[in-house]
Amino acid sequence: MLRIRNVQKSFGDFQAVIKANLDVEQGEIVAVIGPNGAGKSTLFKLISGYLAPDNGSIIFQDREIAGLAPYRICRLGLGMSFQIVNVFDRLTVFENVQVSVLSHLRRAFDLVTPAGRVAVEQTMEILESVYLANVKDRVSGSLSHGERKALEIAIALGTNPELLILDEPTAGMSPDETFSTIHLLEKLNVSFGLTILFCEHDMELVFSFANRIMVMQQGLSIIQGPPEEVRNNQQVKEAYLGGTR
Repeated sequence: MLRIRNVQKSFGDFQAVIKANLDVEQGEIVAVIGPNGAGKSTLFKLISGYLAPDNGSIIFQDREIAGLAPYRICRLGLGMSFQIVNVFDRLTVFENVQVSVLSHLRRAFDLVTPAGRVAVEQTMEILESVYLANVKDRVSGSLSHGERKALEIAIALGTNPELLILDEPTAGMSPDETFSTIHLLEKLNVSFGLTILFCEHDMELVFSFANRIMVMQQGLSIIQGPPEEVRNNQQVKEAYLGGTR
């Protein structure tokens, strides 16, 4: 589904991503890990179009997307949820997701039909899938951090993605919120066939949740493979997991 080869990105003299390579197959859950400053978030912004690479190839569904605008990449079936939750605080939970669905349906500028009557069924289906149907009328700014993250995922689902990218989906969450979020993502993967690419600092979570893991260090891809292969790789131990343990 996604193939990245030799992607590079610099900001002035700073090389954020020097040589990144990554493969994501349909239906997989793939994690990208690495120390702070390894280039993970920059790589995700390159994939989703918020940054353009200096060199390299990013192929999504057999199409080169490097340098395309984010909205064009989104319409091809790639959605993203950011590390810092980004929702419309003054809108209700329902309205947040409805806006996303309307955009996907190209109904955002419909001047004939009242917005409240459009895409109601699709919006409710998404809210039910992320366990937010019972708070659909609440103003989004009043939600807990975990609920806001679930809402952001719901907004991404409104664009009907085939691949969902998550930048540290459990950052700042309590243990209970983390459990609920991972349970939600597993449901979306297993029940709806959603392919997931994420980065995360919680190693216990990564190794228990991901099918495959790619490790970055100083802008370079070190290895990509199943969790046990990555865990036992000496270069990974030295670079990230700590010594020879």
